[in-house]
Amino acid sequence: MSLHRGADALVRSLLAAGVRRVFTLSGNHIMPIFDASIGTGLELIHVRHEAAAVHMADAWGRLTGEVGIALVTGGPGHANAVSALYTALMAESPVVLLSGHAPSAEVGRGAFQEMRQAEMAAPATKASWTCTSANAVAADVGRAIAAATGGRPGAVHLSLPSDVLEGACGNDSRGGSHSREGGSPIRSAVFDAAPFLDRLLGAKRPLILTGPASLTKRGRERMAALEAACGIPVIGMESPRGIADPSLGAFAEVLAQADCILLLGKRVDFTLKFGAAPAIAAECTVREIDPAVPVFEAADALTHVALRREPQKSSWLGEVRAATAYRPASWNEATSDTPGHFLHPVQALRPLQALLDSHPESVFVSDGGEFGQWAQACLSAPHRIINGVAGAIGPALPFALAARLAQPEAPVIAAMGDGTFGFHPAEIDTAVRYRLPFVAIVGNDARWNAEYQIQLREYGAARTVGTDLLPARYEEVARAFGGYGERVTDPRELLPAARRAIASGLPAVLNVMIEGVGAPVIRR
Repeated sequence: MSLHRGADALVRSLLAAGVRRVFTLSGNHIMPIFDASIGTGLELIHVRHEAAAVHMADAWGRLTGEVGIALVTGGPGHANAVSALYTALMAESPVVLLSGHAPSAEVGRGAFQEMRQAEMAAPATKASWTCTSANAVAADVGRAIAAATGGRPGAVHLSLPSDVLEGACGNDSRGGSHSREGGSPIRSAVFDAAPFLDRLLGAKRPLILTGPASLTKRGRERMAALEAACGIPVIGMESPRGIADPSLGAFAEVLAQADCILLLGKRVDFTLKFGAAPAIAAECTVREIDPAVPVFEAADALTHVALRREPQKSSWLGEVRAATAYRPASWNEATSDTPGHFLHPVQALRPLQALLDSHPESVFVSDGGEFGQWAQACLSAPHRIINGVAGAIGPALPFALAARLAQPEAPVIAAMGDGTFGFHPAEIDTAVRYRLPFVAIVGNDARWNAEYQIQLREYGAARTVGTDLLPARYEEVARAFGGYGERVTDPRELLPAARRAIASGLPAVLNVMIEGVGAPVIRR
């Protein structure tokens, strides 16, 4: 039995699992892995910030259904990455963070960058632990991938001490079996869909509410099949705005009328006002499918049973769909009244739908904040990635890079506010290095507008503080990194500028000067 390093076993295990691309930032503790990857076919996409590596792995997982792998060094590098794990966890995205770690032989003695890494990552993951030996590396990688993809997907962390990576192990070390499509080697209990469906079909105004895992392109196709089979509205929720999510239109109005709700990969939490009236009627029956049952398995079982039943025939499905599609007619005439700010958010966004409609695999990326809410209400695409239930801001630029890798030919349009842009602008350098073109629409109102709107609403205009920004030239930032940039001040120039950005073949930033209005609250 020839001897190899733990780092070699790690690379072999990733390749055996179908992983061909890792999002990473170099550092002392993980140099053995970089060395082991040479000549193996494992591509390292090296980025400018550890959190960006996790965000890219997150977007990759959501877009492809494969596990997304992020690799960072230990200590401060690991700490930088942890915050991004929470976004992936709440989005139910299959992500594994591999972190270098101080040598296990030196732990407790003041080792370089020694940190309790597994404990730090635990609250933001499904599972978090430290590998203990070179011979355990392959099995631990297999266990991590299975945990991330199995059941309800989510983020997992594995720390890898540098002496474990450098230590000798047998070349017959193997990881556990796991599926690239998210299957868990541990089967869930048999799910009996019939009682759930019978209860729904017996109601007058039933709803099926699903969570983030069902809002990928593949997930939406499965949920559409379920809705068609049973005639019951299936509504996906993934926004921190919950029932006030502008992309769901006037959904809150029909939710309050529901008399029976089935939660499929969704739980009663803050996004549903904790199930309290008036958000959900006091007399409404709410049932939840066991979270241990994979969402698609449960959806397919419900669809199978529904096809043997008579679908519900009433006007309710049409009423719900009309509510979620509703947008105020006044948006068609929206303009800015603020001196020095030239476009209303609707004017900055709606023209881009033409680009997203031009390809069957186009990708719409949206960050949070007020501009992000307008974007989610105005734009749609076959693939959509948003900041998700976590409500964190900043991932849109890294998301866009991963989207381009996952969809090399389709338009990738990323909407973000000016505050959000400041989190990861250096990833434009990454995009230029790897030739990953996309178009970032930066809504520039020179403030942290979400927080400003809270202060305005809660305390009044005289007590706003700490929310002002400069009307910076973000397009020049893109140019400085070798990308394309334009400043847009006229609504008639928005779509032509976006077309020029795409034609450039470069990562592009359109710095769009907008009026700083609050997020839309949609009521009919």
